Amino acid sequence: MKKDLGLYIHIPFCVKKCGYCDFLSQSAGEEMREQYVDALLLEIESYKDFAKGYRVSTIFIGGGTPSILLPGQMERILQKVYEIFELEKKPEITIEVNPGTVDEEKLQCYKENGINRLSMGLQSVNDEKLRLLGRIHTYQQFVDSYELARKNGFDNISIDLISSIPGQTLQEWKTELEVAVEKNPEHISVYQLIVEEGTPFYEKYADHPELLPDEETSREIYLWTGRFLKEAGYGQYEISNYAKQGKESRHNLKYWERGDYLGLGLGAASMVRNIRMSNTKDMNVYLERCMQPKTMREDVQFLEEPRQMEEFMFLGLRKTMGVSKKEFRHIFGRDIEKVYEKALSKCLENGMLLEHKDRIFLSEEGILLSNMVLSEFLFDL
Repeated sequence: MKKDLGLYIHIPFCVKKCGYCDFLSQSAGEEMREQYVDALLLEIESYKDFAKGYRVSTIFIGGGTPSILLPGQMERILQKVYEIFELEKKPEITIEVNPGTVDEEKLQCYKENGINRLSMGLQSVNDEKLRLLGRIHTYQQFVDSYELARKNGFDNISIDLISSIPGQTLQEWKTELEVAVEKNPEHISVYQLIVEEGTPFYEKYADHPELLPDEETSREIYLWTGRFLKEAGYGQYEISNYAKQGKESRHNLKYWERGDYLGLGLGAASMVRNIRMSNTKDMNVYLERCMQPKTMREDVQFLEEPRQMEEFMFLGLRKTMGVSKKEFRHIFGRDIEKVYEKALSKCLENGMLLEHKDRIFLSEEGILLSNMVLSEFLFDL
């Protein structure tokens, strides 16, 4: 019986890097993009034997800005995937698109080549905030792209938003989210801004936290978001993700539930049979290695059982439904209460975790302090 697999395909190009972004992405001309697509096709081809043991249920094309590629380039990538991998009957196939980089020709290409879910990088409905973030589009351009996608038959659209932007108040955020929900997307991801080292935002704000919303405002923003979206028909199924019933991201759930996924492209990470590995982040090295794909992977790490347990907990607890005690016992042959006796007792007693029948999950307060709570489940090895 073939095992289930998710594919992540990385397109590391964007028009301009945003001030807050620390993702592996860069601007590039047409020649570099074409070279990259050619290399990516070779990498996909190299998994011909591996693919025989798997059936793909989800594909996520992320970036960067995948919609920066020409329609013909995206078609070549997908057709190569379909040539090498067997897909289930109704796979979820997502592509990230940015307003200002997608048009009717591209949307028709996506539709014709099996893409059935769009993840649109909105980030803010406020043009002033979009400029502050370094985005290349206006809110109206988002609306135009969104409506064009609906016109072309896309009935599963996710939008990304960023909260706790410099200078943002709770009332401003309420207005932002209310406007975004009016578009009625099937899925909404809300990420609180993190000032990452090595970004222009870090240089600007790391030593000036007073320019950012304070901790209490960020807390109020998070709590209000969950309550408002619940009333609007979006269930929270992960710390930062909300969806209408049945519209959760099947691909992202693979990450949180430790399913097998294969990363393709520059810097792409994989987890297959409890082995974590990643591609090089050096573009020149990547292009060279695709000519000799047996040398593609680096950072290969087999996860021993303690590391598997850690991941089971700190990935699984990101989901609002938390982790299953029965599933833990089925996978590891041991009771979760015995393995994590001290951590569970502490976090249940202080209210960071809740327990209901078979499941253990973060409380509302636990979600707000999730990094601290999840660290309790790391072994001192």
